[in-house]
Amino acid sequence: MRLPHSRVTQPTPAERVLAILTAAHSMTVVSDGLEPVEVHRLDGTAAIGHIHLHEPSEPGAAPSGERIPVRLEFTDIAPTPVRERTRARVTVTGLLSAPYSTEATESTCMEFGQAVFEDHRGRSFVTLETLQETAPDPIATSEAAMLTHLVDEHGELVPLLLRLAQPQPDKGVTRVLPLAMDRYGVTLRLEYPGTHRDVRLPFAKPVARLDQAGPQIHALLAAARRASHRNQLLA
Repeated sequence: MRLPHSRVTQPTPAERVLAILTAAHSMTVVSDGLEPVEVHRLDGTAAIGHIHLHEPSEPGAAPSGERIPVRLEFTDIAPTPVRERTRARVTVTGLLSAPYSTEATESTCMEFGQAVFEDHRGRSFVTLETLQETAPDPIATSEAAMLTHLVDEHGELVPLLLRLAQPQPDKGVTRVLPLAMDRYGVTLRLEYPGTHRDVRLPFAKPVARLDQAGPQIHALLAAARRASHRNQLLA
């Protein structure tokens, strides 16, 4: 539980699940007795648009026909060429009233069971109620474009951000790249020979609108330039 007035510097599992569902362009639908179905959305919309999630039936309610157990699998991949690009996995389980088909013209109705979020820190379970109470991250659908733009057009600025890393990285860093960005901050991946380390750089305050992301990044760069020590790790 977040304490009142405490500064939040990274998203909750529910926020990460919602961001992944919102931004994912592909998913795997696994249903009993059927081969896994790969769903790809190439029109710029989220893969979850093929599925409509609704609340579970009330206990004791009469079943309306056969319901088919199903799970939706999402893999969150870093948009930048970091080592070990898989950032997280999300599995959403539930029930369908009919077999899933990619030929359906409308979204398939799915009774929500639970969502499981897994990353390097472990596993978390997220309920539909928690997801419904979670505010969407305004950066989620633009994160990939913003990070790739930073690397491709302003790559020389990324090592500058290392001045803000606490504690300061050990010498021997061979490469640093942005791994992730959300409404609370930026995560850098520091690569060493044979290993890596992630560093979190929080924004001064959470981003409420997409147009606030750029100024927050510029504020981090300005703070890095003001840092008193010189960063020569990558020299």
